[in-house]
Formats: sequence, C-alpha cells, structure tokens
Amino acid sequence: MARIDDYTPSDQLYLWLLTAPGDPVPVGILRLVRSSQGVSLEYFSDWLERGFPLSEDLPLVAGEMLPKEKTTAIGAVDDARPDRWGERVIRFIDRPPRLSLLEYLYFAGDDRFGALGVSTHEKHYRPRRMGPLPNLSDSNEIHELIRRIQANEPVPEAQKRLISPGASMGGARPKALIWLDDAEWVIKFSDGDAADTPLVEHATMTLAQKAGIRVAATKAVRLTHGHAVAIKRFDRSRTHDRHHCLSACVALRAASEHFGYPELAQLLRRRGDPSTNAAQMRELFRRMVFNILIDNTDDHEKNHAFIVNDAQRYELSPAYDVLPSGQALGFQQMRVGEQEADSTLSNALSMAHLFGLTKKEAPNEVEAVARVINGWREHFRECGVTRGDVDLYAQQIDRPFLLDQRKDVTA
Repeated sequence: MARIDDYTPSDQLYLWLLTAPGDPVPVGILRLVRSSQGVSLEYFSDWLERGFPLSEDLPLVAGEMLPKEKTTAIGAVDDARPDRWGERVIRFIDRPPRLSLLEYLYFAGDDRFGALGVSTHEKHYRPRRMGPLPNLSDSNEIHELIRRIQANEPVPEAQKRLISPGASMGGARPKALIWLDDAEWVIKFSDGDAADTPLVEHATMTLAQKAGIRVAATKAVRLTHGHAVAIKRFDRSRTHDRHHCLSACVALRAASEHFGYPELAQLLRRRGDPSTNAAQMRELFRRMVFNILIDNTDDHEKNHAFIVNDAQRYELSPAYDVLPSGQALGFQQMRVGEQEADSTLSNALSMAHLFGLTKKEAPNEVEAVARVINGWREHFRECGVTRGDVDLYAQQIDRPFLLDQRKDVTA
C-alpha cells in the first residue's frame, strides 16, 4: 500500500481512463476549485482528438470546465469520488494532510467505481494503490476492523489493506472489496441495525430477480455475528477490464433533468441502444414498481446507474442496493409520476407512456411485480431471514397502504 508520506498536497491531479487497465489513457487535468470546494476538468489535446465526452456536461471542448454545484466534481468525475463511508475510512486510516475533494478523489484508490483513475503524474499512471484485495475468508476480520473504525480505535498497520479498498465504493454503509470466484465483489456489513440487514438485502435482490429484474449477483456471507452480503461488481468484465459507468445522479444532472424514473426512461430512449431500449425501459418501470411495493424508499439517484459502451450508448446497469428501507415514508426518493414521488401504483401508471408502455401493458407489468411481492415472506424465510426479522419488515411491507395496493391489482 502506498505510504501517506508519498503524497504531497497539490491543487492539481490527472484523470485517466482504464477501460483496459494494462493500457491506461490520459484524459485531462483535475484542478481544485477553492471558491466552490469542487473539482474541475480540462481535457488534454490528445483526448480532444481521439477521446469521447465522459458525460453530457463534459463535451470535447478546450479549456477548464467548472462544476456548477458546490463541493462536487464536474460531470462524470463526481462518480469517481468516495461516498460517506469511504470518506470516513480515508479520514481515519490515511489521515491526509488536507481534506479537499481532490484528496478524496486520490485516496479513493485504484479500485473505484467505473473506469476512471486519478494519478499524481500526467505522463505515467500513478494512482494510490492498496495491494491485493482480501478474500472471503477475511470477512470476520474486516468486520472487526469496521467496528474499530466506528469506535475510533486504532487499526494495526498490517491490517489496513483489508479495509482501505472499500473507500473507493459509494454508499453510507460499511463495506470493503474482496476477491471471490476470480472476480471483485463488494462486501457490505450491518451498521448496528435492529435486523440482519445484509441478509435481508440478499433476500430482496433475489426476490427482484423473480420479478424479471436484472440484479447484481449476491451471496449471503455468514459471520460470527449475523451476516454480510457480497455483491458482484457489474463495472468489471470477466477479463477484468473496466466499464465506464455513470450514476443516474451524474447522468441526469448532465442532461439538466430532474431526478426521476420517467426522466431516466427518457434518457435511455435518447442515449440507449435502439435495439434494446424497449426492454430496458420496461425493466426500469418494473424496478420502480418493485421499489414502491417492497418499501424501498432509499431508491435515490445514486442507487441507479448506466454502463456506457464503446459506442457511447447507455445500458441500464443491474439493480443494486435494493431492500426495504423500513421507514414507511410513503414516498420515493425520485419522481414516480404526476404525483411526484408518492409511493402509489396509480402514480406509477400516470406516466407509464414515458417508459414506452401502452395502457394495457403497464397494468400487466404492475400485476406481475405485485404477484411476486405477494410471496415475499416465504421467499425471505427460504433465504434464512429469521421470523422475527420477517415480522419486523412486515410492519412496513404489509401495512394497509401497500398491501391494499397489491390486493387491488392481483385480485
């Protein structure tokens, strides 16, 4: 693992593309924008000649492109930053001499989401490397290190490599990266929840698969206490090449669109592959309905993503971070339909035409998803979720507000 002493704070770093990790390509200059605490990008001239726009708000033009919002990086670069848990790990493990967004981008390391890399050198790719990833057998040890971080207890130097790679992935929950079945997986742990949340996430993801939704592969990992859930990375290929990806947050913001499911569908219609658009938009509608009925009200814009292919076409990524929120909010985090974010099937149906669905097709999609969710209790128990946890989640999933909606469409 690179020593903290090797890094000297600077207001300038370099962005690279690593779709083929063995042949990294320099993209441009990243600069700290002190007035907004953000990060800008200026493409190299070679990238302007032979590259592509990393996102729609990063066109191939000369000059420095500035973020429009404070404390953000411009365009697709913002997806290369760590989220809350990653920032916490960096502050605790690395203790950089400065904590600007540029530092967070660098210390996220070489295993970050997507195919972008951050280097201290413009001619040679010199990221912050962390050594080999831990294995599944290290799960309990990683879990103990997470406890230490949460308790502000020191982490032995030799064990830092087990936890540091998790800083590269988004989200607020404690997590790490592991090597499993010749592939990279994210392993997520409970965050002091009343229920065995990781096992519930595994159960929910496999239930979504029954509803005709493509999901990231998951494995329930038994720990000394409770479970973790391992999620296979969809931004890596079988040959370990990397996919350029955009979160819905970055993609919608780049297109100057509201954060909403109908807006995502229209972005797919415009930027997706015409041969698969209809199926992708239909599946996105299913995902929205599934999230409503399973009470996943944490379905915000960073919990959806696109994979960008070589032709710069967008493909809906496998679903991830899908589980009941247990909050009974009654509204989603993104717009659903004419009634904004209200968690109702009538609201979902109100703009179904923007998903390419006819007035006959949309109710059929809703019914198909609802019938799968009607069997959620049995499916959860088959996945090993305890009766107590099932009863706990039933208070939200089977409350009249959602149960009556399911009954109305499956009667």
